[in-house]
Formats: sequence, C-alpha cells, structure tokens
Amino acid sequence: MDQLSPQDAQFLYMESGENHIQVTAVAIFDPSTVPGGKIVRFKDILAHIENRLHMSPLFRRRLERVPFELDFPYWVDDEHFDLEYHVQHSRLPKPGDWRQLCIQLSRFHARPLDMSHPLWEMLIIEGLDQIDGLPKGCYAVATKLHHAAVDGASMTSFYRALMDVDNKGTPAVPLNACEATHSPKPGIVDMAGRAVWNAVRSPIGMTDAVMRSAPTLYRMAQQALSSQKKTSKHPVPDTRFNCRASPHKMFDATSVELSDLKAVRKAVPGSTINDIVLCICGGAVRKYLKHHSELPKDSLVAWVPINARSGPMEDDEHPGNRVTAMTTRIFTNVEDAVERLQLIHKSTQRSKAAKAGISARLMTDLSQHVPSATLLTAGRLVLRAGMAARVCNLFISNVPGPQVPLYMNGAQQVATYGIAPLVDGMGLFIATPSYNGKITFNVTSTRETLPDIRFFIECIEKSLDELRKATMTPKTKKKRKKKTAAKR
Repeated sequence: MDQLSPQDAQFLYMESGENHIQVTAVAIFDPSTVPGGKIVRFKDILAHIENRLHMSPLFRRRLERVPFELDFPYWVDDEHFDLEYHVQHSRLPKPGDWRQLCIQLSRFHARPLDMSHPLWEMLIIEGLDQIDGLPKGCYAVATKLHHAAVDGASMTSFYRALMDVDNKGTPAVPLNACEATHSPKPGIVDMAGRAVWNAVRSPIGMTDAVMRSAPTLYRMAQQALSSQKKTSKHPVPDTRFNCRASPHKMFDATSVELSDLKAVRKAVPGSTINDIVLCICGGAVRKYLKHHSELPKDSLVAWVPINARSGPMEDDEHPGNRVTAMTTRIFTNVEDAVERLQLIHKSTQRSKAAKAGISARLMTDLSQHVPSATLLTAGRLVLRAGMAARVCNLFISNVPGPQVPLYMNGAQQVATYGIAPLVDGMGLFIATPSYNGKITFNVTSTRETLPDIRFFIECIEKSLDELRKATMTPKTKKKRKKKTAAKR
C-alpha cells in the first residue's frame, strides 16, 4: 500500500476553496526543428504521452482518502484512467501575444484539479505567433500537478520522463529504466488497521524522534535564546502581500541569461545563484513598494524552499515532497545592490538548513509521527489564522533545470516558465526555474494584490540591470558595449 507522507498530506490539508495548492510548469516548443518539416498535431502529442505513461507512477494513480481523515490518504491505481480527460487543447485568439498567453495560463492554473482522478492536467496552447523572442508557430505545453504529488525537484523528474535529448526521439530517460508500478486499493479493514497502528505509534515515534534529536534541539534553543534580542529588532513587516489571497490569479514572467547571474557572483566571493536571485527579487520588491509609497523601514522576509533530496535517483523512487525551507531577509531596506547581495549572502549562510537551524532529517523525523487528524486541524488553523503573514512576506523558489536542449515530438523546447500556489497571508510567489542557459523570473499573485503585475516585472528587470552594472568590471563593460553595438 502506497500511503502519502505527512509532508505530502499537509499540502492537501492547507488547501482552501479559493487557493488550490498546485503547480504549473510551462514549456514552449518550436516545431520548426521537427525532421522533414512534419507538423506536430494534437494526436501526436497524445500518442507520445501514452508511450511514456509507465515512466512515472503519477500519471495513473489517484487519491483514496481514509474515512473521517483518520489516517493519511493512499495512492491507488485509477481503474477508469482516460488520457484524453487529462490532456486538453486550446488556441490563443489573434494576435496571440504574451499578455493573452499569461491570461490563459492564469485561468488554467486557478482551476482546481479533479481530486477523484490522477492529480495532473495538461493544456496544449497553440497560436503563439506574436510573442517577442519566440519563433512563429510555437506552442505551449502547460502541465499542472497537485503539490501533494510533487515538489519542484520531483516535478522536474516527472517532466523529464516526457522529454527527448534530440529531435529524433531519443528519450532523456531510457524507456526501460522504469517499470510500471501498481498501487492497489486498500480495503476498509486494511485502512482501519493501519490507522489504529499509526495512531498508537505516533506518540511513541514522536518521543523517539525528539530524544534522538535532543542534542540538535538543545543547540537550537541556545542559539534562539542568544539571538532573541537581535531577531526582535527585525520583525516581519506588514505589506500588501500579506493579505487574503483571492481566486483571481495573475501570472507574468521575464527571461534573462543565466550567464549574467553567474558573472555577478564574482563581486561577492562565495555567493550562489540563489543569493543573486534573492538580491534581484529584493531590489524589485523595494522598487515596487517605493513606487506605491508602501516601502516599510524593516526588510521584507522571504520563505525559501530547499531541496532535501540526496540525489536525482530519489526523484524516481519517491516522487512526492522532500523539502525543507529557510526564512531570510532580502534587505529591501538597502538601496545599494552590491551591499544588498553581501548582506543576503551572509544571511543565507546563517539560515541554510544544512548548516544551521532544523535539518531536513530532523524535520522529517518529527513530522512523520504527527497523526493525520492533528495535521489536518493544524493546516486549517494555519490558513484561518493567516499565520503565514507572521513568518514571512513572500515565497521565492529557485529550481535549477537541465542546461541542455530538450525535445518532444521532434520540437525543441525553447523556454520554460512556472506558476506557483498561494496561501492566505502570502500573496506573492516568485519562482525562478532555469533551462538551457536561461533563467526565468515567474511572478504569481492575484489581481487585488498585484494589479500592475507588468510593472512588477519591469522592477525585476531594472533590479537585475542595476546589479549587473554595479558589479561590472571595466573589461566586461567594454565587451558589453561591443555586443550592444553589434546588435544595433
């Protein structure tokens, strides 16, 4: 029997009628690379997906809830699985520009998944003919999955199962690398027996986990006490992002060269791409709130997920969630871009779960012994109380992707985007997936919170430009001038 882990289940329990905890990955494909100039039709995409269904258990399994939520739900085979139910087709109205695509994707992402079927849907969008930077004839493949089934890393693995390494159809993952797995439906007696066992085991397991983690918990308590005065000086400020998230979702994005971010790292030795992302986001939020005369004196705080997987193979074995997280200030109160980057680097070094605070293993040890009913109640209380607003102001998630070209049905993937879930108290999510030398800054919010989302995107672009100029060496400046002149 394949049962959800407590971490997977919490994404079910945190869901509300207005906010669905699901993620949407968007890939743009250029069919001009298809051998022989063949046209990629909807039926070709369906046939390709059908040929890869055995590559991931997520495709065919659905949720089976335990009566009265006495235990965590199970994954079971969907006996009525219908591929065409999960894959839909649409076309943008003319002219087929970027704004129309964003609107279409926002609506697709906002619609809830049917929880009685496998928790994924795919939308093929044609008519992307007037989007800057994309060849005419491109189409988008938007894949929506519930967060209970995947995290950022395992979603990349799920998507990789569909991809090829060339336009001839060579799979990115060998087709015989994965065997079809089955998740039989448990009977009422089986579920009741396991629920009773888990209920009895929970307090014993919790005690054992706490005892084994006692030295770590003791060190954490000492650190918390010693830094109490410092942390009290930096409360989480109240902003427009810390509001109730409406069902009217908004999405927009911008794409930049990954090499630009790598060049910036030289200005602050030891800094990471994640630090650069946080610095750019901090600068963008600062510009946006200052424009609206809403910039608080204290720095905004970001919630940053951290992949807790030991390696890529774990994605295939456990396609659910394996994440921990950290909170860090993004120094929106600092105008100088380089100084902000330096401060962020120091802050993340202190906050990273691998080096300070609760480790991923400790979090897993403790959470796996929390009974289902307790976790369900806790999740609902967190939502109703808007507790997210007391912890941070926004989500920022950096998910590294493959840095080589990928294909599907012979068409080359030329861009990638991502739309993320929101919760009450935290109405802004910035996701930064990277692919083939580019990184995209993807903004998910609501119409009420971010009505001028395109202006926010411009703030991101200006923030990157400021950081790039501030860290540019004379030699780099000379090269950039030549490159700009050549484009003209």
